[in-house]
Amino acid sequence: RKAIQNKDFFIHYQPKIGLAKQDIIGVEALVRWNNVKLGFVSPAEFIPIAEDTGLIIPLSEVILEKVCLDILESRSQGKLHILPVSINIASVHFQQDDFIERINSILMQYNCSPHLLELELTERTVMKDSDDIVNKLVKLKAMGFKISIDDFGTGYSSLSYLNRFPLNYLKIDKSFIQQITNLQDKQAIVETIILMAHRLHIKVVAEGVETIGQVKLLQQMGCDIIQGY
Repeated sequence: RKAIQNKDFFIHYQPKIGLAKQDIIGVEALVRWNNVKLGFVSPAEFIPIAEDTGLIIPLSEVILEKVCLDILESRSQGKLHILPVSINIASVHFQQDDFIERINSILMQYNCSPHLLELELTERTVMKDSDDIVNKLVKLKAMGFKISIDDFGTGYSSLSYLNRFPLNYLKIDKSFIQQITNLQDKQAIVETIILMAHRLHIKVVAEGVETIGQVKLLQQMGCDIIQGY
């Protein structure tokens, strides 16, 4: 609670690489915490606690503020080309009735364009497939946000939402990617996801890419974007 109040969290930006030209086309904002007494605290420790206590909502807004500040600073330094930033959105945060109003208020405060932001939602968040979720996603897309499904393949996947929701990206979970060079079943799943997404005009991001072999295989499959781990 004190760390959120004091805004002690900071952001690491992980590059997203476009495979077509092998250049950095965006970044993902990853929250980190270095506590005075505890030292470096892993997100694997503090994120679940934040979710269980409901503190994930104010934490998410602190993250968004920090991202907007960094974009503002980049502009003040005269940088004309600002890389799009993807931000993870917790399910409980997205389900708030005033979710759109609150994030829009932060963006207006820092004069930050929605076109520079990509919102990452997990499968579990959208699996409810309710009209409320669809309406929110349609509004966010109309405002200029990009919409991404994170960790695809790890939840109780339902292909119906892929056609119903206005998605820009599917992010294939690293548990599939890290074994594609030695397990044919993982390779088949990844290739099928890429083909299916492209038929629906959705770009594919592969997470957890760490080797040249994985990169070459994903290029052959027609994957659009990769991220490391």
